[in-house]
Amino acid sequence: MTTVVTGGSGFLGRRLKLSKPDWTYISSKDCDLTNPEQVKQLFGDTKPDAVLHLAARVGGIKDNIENQADFYHINTMMNTNVIHQAYKAGIPRVLSSLSTCAFPEEVTFFPFVEEEFFNGPPTITNFSYGMTKRMLHVSSCAYREQYNMNYSTFCPSNIYGPEDHFGSQASHFVAALIHKIYNATDGDIVEMWGTGMPLRQQLYVDDLCKIIPILLEKHNTSIPLIVAPNENLSILEMTRTLVEQTGKNVRTLFNGNMDGQFRKDGSNGRLLELIGPFDFTSFRDGVHKTYQWYSENK
Repeated sequence: MTTVVTGGSGFLGRRLKLSKPDWTYISSKDCDLTNPEQVKQLFGDTKPDAVLHLAARVGGIKDNIENQADFYHINTMMNTNVIHQAYKAGIPRVLSSLSTCAFPEEVTFFPFVEEEFFNGPPTITNFSYGMTKRMLHVSSCAYREQYNMNYSTFCPSNIYGPEDHFGSQASHFVAALIHKIYNATDGDIVEMWGTGMPLRQQLYVDDLCKIIPILLEKHNTSIPLIVAPNENLSILEMTRTLVEQTGKNVRTLFNGNMDGQFRKDGSNGRLLELIGPFDFTSFRDGVHKTYQWYSENK
């Protein structure tokens, strides 16, 4: 099966290419996904049997808060064009990546399940981004229902690992943490956003790279399938884990600003029903591997 991957030069795309080098990886240099004519030409030239849609305008909590319009416009245009032009080109299979940021801030219970997806608004700090991911799911379901296209979605929790965006505006928590601790020297005080109390499921990128090909083959429903490990740690716990592993004599100071959603852990029950037992990488092991990679590749 010929598979085209959007977001091919992004964090996840670069890592996925190591295990699936035979797929075709598309970056923004190859095609402007906000331009429908370019997307039409892309699919006409490549003639894929399947599209794995990973491309997105992403960023950390501060970036999300300050650039809501950019997150909304760019992601809406990309998602709309990919789904519609795939249908127009007769591509039978599209698997799109959402985010647990699309789930409501307030849910009935934790870990939340797929049925909670539309049961309230996303957290305000990721509102525009979260809503564009919801609409990507809506469009996938609409083309599935009206045109009988096998378009489906999955929702990964926070992703981290080698090839991440370290020390940039697009950095998520773990990448930003690694960058700060790596550059700190003994005796430094490292400032961190928030209070350190929010809880997060951190998904090691290579785990997701193993799961995605299975989803491409087996996830053929309209469920926004949650992909997340069982482990759910506080920001403070994760910070302490990394500092201890580096052996550096540094202190971390949380500034109390922009804490974000307190918790957003999802259940992986349906995922494991589909793919079978899976040995997720622990945060302790994953952050150690990521820190080592960053130290060697900086």
